[in-house]
Amino acid sequence: MSVTPALSTAGPGAPLKATTIERRDLRPDDVAIDIAYAGICHSDIHQVREEWGASIFPMVPGHEIAGTVSAVGDGVTTYQVGDRVGVGCLVDSCGECEYCRGGQEQFCVKGAVVTYNGEGYDGEKTMGGYSRQIVASERFVLRIPDGIELDVAAPLLCAGITTYSPLKRWGAGPGTKVAVVGMGGLGHVAVKFAVALGAEVTVLSQTTSKKDDSLRYGAVDHRATSEESTFTDLAATFDVIINTVSANLPLDSYLSTLKPNGAMVNLGGPSDPCEFSAFSLLAGGKVMAGSMIGGIAQTQEMLEVAAEHGIGAEIELISADQADEAYDRVVNSDVRYRFVIDTSTIEA
Repeated sequence: MSVTPALSTAGPGAPLKATTIERRDLRPDDVAIDIAYAGICHSDIHQVREEWGASIFPMVPGHEIAGTVSAVGDGVTTYQVGDRVGVGCLVDSCGECEYCRGGQEQFCVKGAVVTYNGEGYDGEKTMGGYSRQIVASERFVLRIPDGIELDVAAPLLCAGITTYSPLKRWGAGPGTKVAVVGMGGLGHVAVKFAVALGAEVTVLSQTTSKKDDSLRYGAVDHRATSEESTFTDLAATFDVIINTVSANLPLDSYLSTLKPNGAMVNLGGPSDPCEFSAFSLLAGGKVMAGSMIGGIAQTQEMLEVAAEHGIGAEIELISADQADEAYDRVVNSDVRYRFVIDTSTIEA
């Protein structure tokens, strides 16, 4: 076992405090990573505050991890010391079921092992990326291309694949029109990837306060959903809607902006049930869908596309002692657009 500094929370809503945790000795297929940066995802906050059900404490959050390889197990063939790598939301799966074999490890029949707030097949609790080091199986380590700096790459390990995967699944590309609902940590990355894939992009946000950013990232339009005319003006416009917000929306209004056969894909997780009329789908053969992350191969594909098109998250780099304040600011939408912890500032 090796000991590494980390930020841990003792219970629901408790502050993040510096401590030390143990990482396992290297197995033959393991890669040890010196973490340089760890992104703060809103799902970290949901789990720390037990807004998605019971969590496992003490908890070290973080599944947006970027750093360099510091050691490898005897059986590792893909990586070597010094490689630039990342770890996202998963650290293990059975590797044998139809979904694992098909590159969709997130749907593993045995249950994929999440990077934190989970339990490995060996019964050990998983601890995440708010730490100086992590050990993970080679199968779940991603190569970060040289074209992306590690700090702006870290959020792509969750926010990037969370938005890229549904854009690919629902055919965003040349000749299609995509709406991105919400211009935040997920939304700004969704805009960048949709534009890179060749789609014409419109941002739907509560106000026009972020319009300049939307247009700078490649969107052709930014509309305020608080204006009654928006939904009328955009009726039957979009092939795909990527909904990144966690609040309940007037879904019938949004569905009205889809073309026939269009899809509205929900990435956020409202705490209350969503409501919409079945006729909002029936009349145009429309689809209401959901999506979370993607498999490892698609995550690597996403990183390659990001490097090709110069895509990184827009970040605010913070020190470890600012993490609790950052949580509150995320909840208040007071960040443009993703907090990233400089893990060198974690001192136990």
